Amino acid sequence: MSDVTDAAAHLVEHGTAVPALVLASLAALIATAGFHTRWSRRHGQAPPADDTGARPPTAERPPGSDPVGPEPGGESALWRMRTTVRDAPGSLAVLCAALAERRIDILSLQTHPLAEGTVDEFLLRAPGELSGTELAEVVTAAGGARTWTERADAHDLVDAPTRVLGLAARTALDASELPLALRQLLGRCTIRSLPATAGARSGAEAAQAVPPEGILEETVLRLRAPEGGVISVERPHLPFTPAEFARARALVELDARLGPRIPRGRDVLTLPEGSDIAVRRADTRDVPAAKAMHERCSARTLGMRYHGPVGDVDRYLDHLLSPRFGRTLAAQTASGRIVGLGHLLWDGDETEVALLVEDEWQRRGIGGELLARLVAMAAETGCASVYAVTQASNTGMVAAMRGLGLPLDYQIEEGTLVITARLDPSSRTAAPMPHGERVGRE
Repeated sequence: MSDVTDAAAHLVEHGTAVPALVLASLAALIATAGFHTRWSRRHGQAPPADDTGARPPTAERPPGSDPVGPEPGGESALWRMRTTVRDAPGSLAVLCAALAERRIDILSLQTHPLAEGTVDEFLLRAPGELSGTELAEVVTAAGGARTWTERADAHDLVDAPTRVLGLAARTALDASELPLALRQLLGRCTIRSLPATAGARSGAEAAQAVPPEGILEETVLRLRAPEGGVISVERPHLPFTPAEFARARALVELDARLGPRIPRGRDVLTLPEGSDIAVRRADTRDVPAAKAMHERCSARTLGMRYHGPVGDVDRYLDHLLSPRFGRTLAAQTASGRIVGLGHLLWDGDETEVALLVEDEWQRRGIGGELLARLVAMAAETGCASVYAVTQASNTGMVAAMRGLGLPLDYQIEEGTLVITARLDPSSRTAAPMPHGERVGRE
């Protein structure tokens, strides 16, 4: 609970109006997070898995060998598993006995009653050599249906109410956390935001087709976005349960009640020539200052960044600066003028980074400072990699990516260069982070 307690303390520091709004939505979140631990045997914390996908199949065991996993203390792995069992006395007991026979430890169990049965969601510690396919076979033989498995890590050891409270606190502090919180709440899924100004069939029109309480359609749920438009969440491999739908709806309602917000922290950097630059989070309230920076940039600089007609660059800013689509860092002079912008953009399951530094302020290390912080934020959210799309002649962006000290992949096609940096846990501390109140995530 320490993370939730710390977050609650931050909320109190942000003013008395915020907790009053938050408590109502937190109550809804807690009410929908009914957690029932029927079977729990904890033997300490397992080491986090290196991957989140199914482990490769194990080699064949010699005939007559013991099929069970290693003795306690041996190699083990954490798994998240969901399966549907008949709503009949003894059905769950049969399943749990089958898991125990394979020395699979049930760390927690959450139930989702449905009309046609009960969906049980497990957190398991299994022998290290057991694959996801083998685990599903054990469950199916014991009466489970529509079984889904995924590798877990130590973060999943937190019980459901604590996890939901932590996500609510993060969302309350930073509007850009909503898509990430929904993904952590609902697991592997695709989240799309259709803003109220999008396309011929606009987000406003789409919102009219979505009632205030939202729509749940098996593997798709749709909710009205706080700023208008629609948030769509898809998970083709696993239908959503009513409980998950209620939690997602409560999280979006919390976001709507709190309105636009970003962390207020900033960091002051001293450049090599002695000038001081502040780095802070930016959002759509900074659009006028960003447009003014565009006017001071050369056509070449704007072309390197936006890869399109220079006359159209201003129309991208509402999207780029919206917390719904990512996070933006601004480099600001002592007079308040924005001279650099760094964007971290959620692109489905991938994450894009982009930089723009005003001509007069280039080659002073501002781009590298912004990029290092963006990558640190990406690592904090669990991203495995980030990519930058630029031109092969953009030596500044290439140098900034190389300055990260991370493994890089390069792809060049017709003058367009895509540089992908693979992240690892050390990225969280390798990049410099602001002091005091951190830029990025409070």
